Amino acid sequence: MRIQLTILLLSLSLYSFAQKNGPLIVSADKSIAKISPSMWGIFFEDINFAADGGLYAELIKNRSFEFTNPLMGWKSQGKGSLLVINQGAVNPKNSRYVTIELGPGPFYLTNEGFRGIGLKENETYKLSLSGKLLSAAQPKITVQLLDTANKVIAEQQLANFKNDWNTYSVELKSGKTVEKGKLRLLFQGSGTVGLDMISLFPLDTWKGRPNGLRKDLVQKLADLKPGFVRFPGGCIVEGRDLANRYQWKETVGDPSDRKVMINRWNTEFDYRATPDYFQTFGLGFYEYFQLAEDIGAKALPILNCGMACQFNTAEVVANTELDPYIQDAVDLIEFANGDTTTKWGTLRAKMGHPKPFNLDRIGIGNEQWGAQYIEKYKLFEAVLKIKYPDIKLIGAAGPSAGGELFDFAWKNFKLTEVDYIDEHYYMSPGWFLKNAGRYDNYDRKGPKIFAGEFAAHDREGKTPESRNTWFSALTEAAFMTGLERNADLVQMSSYAPLLAHVEAWQWRPDLIWFDNLNSVATPNYWVQKMYSNFKGTDVVAILKDGKTLIGQDSLYANAVVDSGKNQLIVKIVNASGADRDYSLVVDTKKHIEKMAKVYLLQSDVISSINSLQNPNAIVPRELSVVLKNNKTEIKIPKYSFSVIVMDVKK
Repeated sequence: MRIQLTILLLSLSLYSFAQKNGPLIVSADKSIAKISPSMWGIFFEDINFAADGGLYAELIKNRSFEFTNPLMGWKSQGKGSLLVINQGAVNPKNSRYVTIELGPGPFYLTNEGFRGIGLKENETYKLSLSGKLLSAAQPKITVQLLDTANKVIAEQQLANFKNDWNTYSVELKSGKTVEKGKLRLLFQGSGTVGLDMISLFPLDTWKGRPNGLRKDLVQKLADLKPGFVRFPGGCIVEGRDLANRYQWKETVGDPSDRKVMINRWNTEFDYRATPDYFQTFGLGFYEYFQLAEDIGAKALPILNCGMACQFNTAEVVANTELDPYIQDAVDLIEFANGDTTTKWGTLRAKMGHPKPFNLDRIGIGNEQWGAQYIEKYKLFEAVLKIKYPDIKLIGAAGPSAGGELFDFAWKNFKLTEVDYIDEHYYMSPGWFLKNAGRYDNYDRKGPKIFAGEFAAHDREGKTPESRNTWFSALTEAAFMTGLERNADLVQMSSYAPLLAHVEAWQWRPDLIWFDNLNSVATPNYWVQKMYSNFKGTDVVAILKDGKTLIGQDSLYANAVVDSGKNQLIVKIVNASGADRDYSLVVDTKKHIEKMAKVYLLQSDVISSINSLQNPNAIVPRELSVVLKNNKTEIKIPKYSFSVIVMDVKK
């Protein structure tokens, strides 16, 4: 785990041989639960400009003129005329292109990007477009990158357009770092051209893939070492109505043939309306599978079950009309796992991945509830459990952490073969502290738990990152001791949402914030990272006075063993405003190395945040602690989350 501050030796101000108050006893030799390799994962949804304008590194907004307003994001000026041509009968998935007929002077076509275009000095960007010469005369076309003052900071010529559609490209090296640049096409001379799919990508994408993903954001995801990637949502799966639901088959194949659709978060919240929020699906299901594979995670797709968002239209398809939805699930598994003789396996291979993605789990519906949902789930299950018996199925417990709808879902799912129940909780920090023991007495005979969406919602402030307070992260850390302690039951967990653009968000808090150039890990991110990076393989007991630590003295604790790394790992949260002094005793027949590492996340100010302007306000510090005869005296700082890593001799 990379830590951003210098390694320090134990100091009396943090961990001291102070008065005893304990002890905390770790029974390191007896496993009480196995920990799933997929225990800690990530949840991705295209909300807050997470895909277009975020993870997907495309810099041009409305590149194919398919937004409801076909020229949204574009501005034209000069001597000449521009027409938007609709050829829906020829190409219904990408029906529009523009023609530009030049007059006696220059003509400009400028794109504003996603809240501007982020450009870095000396980095190279590739402009590509689909073009066609529509006249005998060949116009001169200059591609320009502009700074915020509209000064040209890079330019190249596009030439030799042909009389049929072809792809043309040039590379431009930015002469300046700019957060809110623009792309401009300058047309000179005479003639008429048709243009479509005008695209600009940095060459320096994740793994250097052309038209790929934004490198700094993927790196933050990879650093989490997630066990799974849940996609594409979230409420995106449902759509406001069924016509606008997410359909995975529309997101694979050639990106130019993926039909653009309005994003359901475009008008979801009046106070955060984003009329320019659409989905190009350049980041589609193939790219999701590839991303999960890249970062060593399982793919966890969620599919529409024939129900639109029940908070919006409550539209459902009749059960007699559900077959196409079930077939989508069947075909997705073939796309992920089928050999290259199958229809969908052939497409996967054509896209560049002949080997299967080894999909082993799938979610049926997102956050649905009620009898109609259970009925539809059973119809999916009846097909999938026969055709693909090794695929684990995930059902939803609804939008709340309890109540009548939640209880109804659990009661009925226990009568099915569902493998996991997806529980969601967006609650106050106090709720997370009170519910750290939520799963201690859950029924072990039913389905396993997927804590699919959770976040502590602290009070809001003016800055976008303000809701990601240290206190919200601290209470999540306390709650997660209970998830980990019950790893026999809780086998997957993910914070939500994942990404948010500081100028284009609809929902907060979020795990990672970004602008057009930079990104910042929140305190909540560091909590997730410390859990995932020190996951372990087995839960062992840590007790005070024979009892599990669930709030006594404002402490929350759990311990795990990592049998692969020969480590004992203790996680301790102090949710109070006072330091706590304790003895830590390891009860084991094995030998614990004398020097142990401590990763400490702490702030005296619970309202502290990490921001793009101050990204390192709250980051882990690496310390050391000395054990003698498998024992040490520790001071647990106020408002802190500590991970103590002890090496065990083989």
